[in-house]
Amino acid sequence: MFSVTIRELIEEFQLEEVSGCKKLDEKLVTTADVNRPGLQFAGYFEYFGTDRVQIVGKGETAYLESIGSEERYKRLDKFFECGFPCMVVARGLEIFPEMIEVSEKHSIPVLKTDDITSRFMSGLIRYLNVQLAPRISRHGVLVEVYGEGILILGESGVGKSETALELVKRGHRLVADDVVELRKVSDKTLVGTAPDIIRHFMEIRGIGILDVKNLYGVGSVKMTENINLVINLELWDEKKSYDRLGLVEEYTDILGIKIPSLNIPVRPGRNLAIIVEVAAMNNRQKKMGYNAARVLNDRVLGEINNNAGKENA
Repeated sequence: MFSVTIRELIEEFQLEEVSGCKKLDEKLVTTADVNRPGLQFAGYFEYFGTDRVQIVGKGETAYLESIGSEERYKRLDKFFECGFPCMVVARGLEIFPEMIEVSEKHSIPVLKTDDITSRFMSGLIRYLNVQLAPRISRHGVLVEVYGEGILILGESGVGKSETALELVKRGHRLVADDVVELRKVSDKTLVGTAPDIIRHFMEIRGIGILDVKNLYGVGSVKMTENINLVINLELWDEKKSYDRLGLVEEYTDILGIKIPSLNIPVRPGRNLAIIVEVAAMNNRQKKMGYNAARVLNDRVLGEINNNAGKENA
């Protein structure tokens, strides 16, 4: 299980620390779900997720303002007794003294943001979905080519990094070299990034370590990218029959998500960078509904049927 500390949330969203902010590096958020505690303020605690970040907006604040100070303290005290990672008050709204008092009593941070409630919630959920997503690491290279995230896999020494370097020279962007962290941020989306320690670095045998960002500029790198296509590089095997038409769609399963994949044989004389570029453009065409292999196949079948009809006539 992955987690995010309250300190990381504060830094990511520039939150203001109001009260109860002790040991922020030890308080963890382990779910991307959030909660607006209107029902809990009213006294209903069934199905209350105590592991969620609590977000207070204009509606909750108006309700607390409508009840007396003594009753407000009782409601908030009972709510904070349940325990949760933290509370964030949005819109820069006033924070009641009773809320500050009970947060100190139960050592639960109360934070503040000037952002509107719905926008902050959507940003927080999106951030937590990425940070808490199931993940694995793969030995490979991730590049962005014509807006497509291309994960290049293959045995060590097959030419993954050299291909990525050529793509960077041709104006595309490097996301990760050698180790790619893959995160399942939704049932249909896989996002790749590089480990912090090796981000934007590349290893080229015979040369050593390169800093791609410093060599080619900030426009040559990217932090994260969705995985749209997997390309498996393998040394050319004369005994193996390789697909020449592309009529059969192949997929690679990563964290339960099926990603379109290609097996590209490698041998001297093949320009892998150009092949990857064409594969990226062809994959975009397929997503837009155009499949060149099927169009050609339909033409051939149509010609065969026409000739057969003429012979029968």
